[in-house]
Amino acid sequence: MIDVKLSSVSKRFARGGDAAAVDDVSLTIGAGEFFTLLGPSGCGKTTTLRMVAGFYFPTAGHIHFGEQDVTRLAPNKRDTGMVFQNYALFPHMTVAQNVAYGLRVRRVSRAESARRVGEALAEVHLDGYGSRRIDALSGGQQQRVALARALVIRPRLLLLDEPLSNLDAKLREETRMEIRRIQREAGTTAIYVTHDQAEAMAMSDRIAVMQSGRVQQIGTPQEVYGKPANAFVARFIGRSNVLSLPVVSAEAQRVAVRLPGGATVAAGAPEGHGLSEGDTAWVSARPEHIVLASAEGDGVVQARVTGVEFTGMATHLTVDVDGNELMVAAVDAPSNVAIGDRAGLRFNADRLWVVKP
Repeated sequence: MIDVKLSSVSKRFARGGDAAAVDDVSLTIGAGEFFTLLGPSGCGKTTTLRMVAGFYFPTAGHIHFGEQDVTRLAPNKRDTGMVFQNYALFPHMTVAQNVAYGLRVRRVSRAESARRVGEALAEVHLDGYGSRRIDALSGGQQQRVALARALVIRPRLLLLDEPLSNLDAKLREETRMEIRRIQREAGTTAIYVTHDQAEAMAMSDRIAVMQSGRVQQIGTPQEVYGKPANAFVARFIGRSNVLSLPVVSAEAQRVAVRLPGGATVAAGAPEGHGLSEGDTAWVSARPEHIVLASAEGDGVVQARVTGVEFTGMATHLTVDVDGNELMVAAVDAPSNVAIGDRAGLRFNADRLWVVKP
């Protein structure tokens, strides 16, 4: 179990011209932490992971495992376990032979290898599967074999590159809980790559949100969801209305803004926001933090319903407020709400957050 530090790490590929696949990324991952690199396709998260693994060397910057500089160290010298998106299992080998592969390369004795393979399979709830062929397993079982193979070598660092993307939705939910349990019990530092926001939120101690090769925000799931650093993070993590609003007044950590329709509300803001009266603020308002209200009253915004989608837990409404389209997740919406209806909206000021554009 080690901490990992990336210092001003960049990666440029010759075929990519001047654009950096990873651009000046600095982050520190604590020992035993489950840390996720999250972002859309092409944002640089997998390239970052591959530099940590040693498959790519950085164009600039340094990578440390604890006190050891591993920036130019070969992959097989880094003592990491890797779980790939396609699992990379050997179809001609049994489950046990697949799991034991890394031990065989390390010349671990046959008796010790058998013991550790048995422990690893038990850890991933595959006791008794050792003699089975890989093609006789389900996708979820193959994923657990890949995880056992990565853990059996007792790596200092566990790296996972979109390991659940080939599973159906229900199995993804079940398997992500298993991965987190196994990582906690093993006490291994883990770096996880995904484009799935729900996956990252459910599994991570902390998340680095990436876009265009750069880290946009690092924080706990609660921080990146409730206090997004900028408009991209607000929109990418879950769903959010990001509104451009005039500033009425400003304090150190609160900014009063005028909502569409004329109502004024005070939104939370990061220290050093630099806003003052007359400026324009960008404010994140999550759909679940806008509630239906009676048509009259202070702070109530008048809206017209333009879309209705019932999802079971809530009714998702699209509404128009003075030409602004907003999303509302209403848990108590009337069952007969319909397109064209008029509705009053109240914004939860405690959950509004000022973001950078």
